[in-house]
Amino acid sequence: MVKHQPLQVYEKQLFVSFVTGIYGCRWKRYQRSQEDSSRWECTWFIILCSSFLLVLFWAYFWLVAQNDFNEFNWSVYNRSGAWSDETIPILAPTTVGFSYITFLMILALFHISLGQQLNLYWVHKIGVLATLFTTISGVVSVDDIWGDEWDILLVSLQSTAPFLHIGALATVTAISWLVAGYVVRRDRSNFQVTVLVIYIIILLAVYLAPLTFSCPCIMDRHTLRPRPDIIGRRGAPMLAPENTIVSFNRALQNGASSLEADVTISVDGVPFLMRDRTLRRTTDVGKVFPARQFEDASLFNWTEIHSLNAGQWFLKSDPYWTVETLTARDRLRIGNQTVCSLVDMLRLAARANSSALLDIRRPPPEHPRHRSWFMDTLWAVQKAGISPKRVRTVTWTPDTDRGRVRGLPQSANEKLSLEEIRQRGITSLTLHYSKASHTDIQEYLAHNVSVTVSAVNAPWLYSVLWCSGVSSVSSDAPQVLRKVPYPIWLMSRSAYRFIWFSSDLVSIALVIGIFCFQKWKMSGMQNYNPEQIVLSAVANRTNRDLNVMKEKLIFSELNNGLSSTEDISLFPENGYAIYSHGGLGD
Repeated sequence: MVKHQPLQVYEKQLFVSFVTGIYGCRWKRYQRSQEDSSRWECTWFIILCSSFLLVLFWAYFWLVAQNDFNEFNWSVYNRSGAWSDETIPILAPTTVGFSYITFLMILALFHISLGQQLNLYWVHKIGVLATLFTTISGVVSVDDIWGDEWDILLVSLQSTAPFLHIGALATVTAISWLVAGYVVRRDRSNFQVTVLVIYIIILLAVYLAPLTFSCPCIMDRHTLRPRPDIIGRRGAPMLAPENTIVSFNRALQNGASSLEADVTISVDGVPFLMRDRTLRRTTDVGKVFPARQFEDASLFNWTEIHSLNAGQWFLKSDPYWTVETLTARDRLRIGNQTVCSLVDMLRLAARANSSALLDIRRPPPEHPRHRSWFMDTLWAVQKAGISPKRVRTVTWTPDTDRGRVRGLPQSANEKLSLEEIRQRGITSLTLHYSKASHTDIQEYLAHNVSVTVSAVNAPWLYSVLWCSGVSSVSSDAPQVLRKVPYPIWLMSRSAYRFIWFSSDLVSIALVIGIFCFQKWKMSGMQNYNPEQIVLSAVANRTNRDLNVMKEKLIFSELNNGLSSTEDISLFPENGYAIYSHGGLGD
């Protein structure tokens, strides 16, 4: 008698081994399972999905917030007192965390599509939790330090919404393969119905999402207004120290039509250019006047201020990573810069036939020029020889003092109603991009109120405001915006509707086709005997496609062994052992 164990034939599954090995450290075949995942592992999958969505949101926020990196560093400086590029410690772990979580998410989806049991390795569980908690702490910190920046997310959707819609449409369409494979199973449950209903709701929401879009660049090309003028905000601070003559020269060389400066009044009545309350960040006051480095900049006289160096800090800190691009001559010139007076800046604007936008900070109450700052400003304008009509002022003062700046066009830095604009005699508005909606801009333009939008450094934001019809933008990066000769994208309403409807119809057809295919596939498998499937699969494969994992023949003798008439033959062409017996000896 011959006892034998059936021959076991396995296919090579390198991809499955890779997926399950990386995700759950299950490299061997016997470690894997196609049974339903446990509730514990399903919980970890939900945590992974939540981490992915949060990190995706976090990465998108920093992608669009590049427009305001300088403002973020300045906010941190005002809290810590030390200037450095604080975005690097955030962007580096964000990039690593997003890549890691995305990779795990892809592996998990492959597990589901291949019918493999989810079993996240404990090292990955620690990594997912670390990424999740780090991102949450980052969100909380940014909300505390830079809470106003969240507005840029809504603003960015005016540019990215059509493309995000296409991406979301492709994603939910691809997920239909997993959903269909789960809900068409033979054993129906309430949870399957719930999954299907939720998926349909999400699908419909994505299909109808364009109804909520407000994208200025979806417009007819012939209605596009002229290119907005670029105002050099503090000159070109990415190429030279802010509020210096070199910086303003660089702005003019890079296409700026106007110059914007922060004006402070010295204790002896000389208007000079300084953004910060103190002189610590942009001068060497800590070296020249160490005991007074924390004093208000306006409490210094002009002789003391003019003796300070205003360029070495730029070369040492390299706030925009641009110092390496400077020539030796540029570095020498920058290193010798001093604090710029308002008269010098206005003279430069007059020679270049450009205009100026002055953001004047009123001196503190104890300052001797607290009540006469407006006369000092007018004196500087007259001394510079520039036409008062080419100088606009934005004053952080009450309305009672605003009218005292006689002879200069007035601009407000807050959103006002048309009635308030008329009453205050304001000729233009200077608004932050988060406060200037497309509807408001159109209303102001319809009533001949000029609108300047500030803090515009990214090409996508410049394009959105161009389509909105603004007349000028204030920018720290004129060298970047000069390379935008036309909006990044512009599309007619009819063209976008065609793309919208076509993509939705294609998605609907694919989803229905996937569900029908999964149903057909499942019904076909239910009509076969599992043994027939295995035998048929083996019989139809050649030896190259087979990897014989185990082939054992166990012989034992009954009644003093086998007879000589017994033959054992193995036919490799079909992969099975064939036994013929002539009889057994007595």
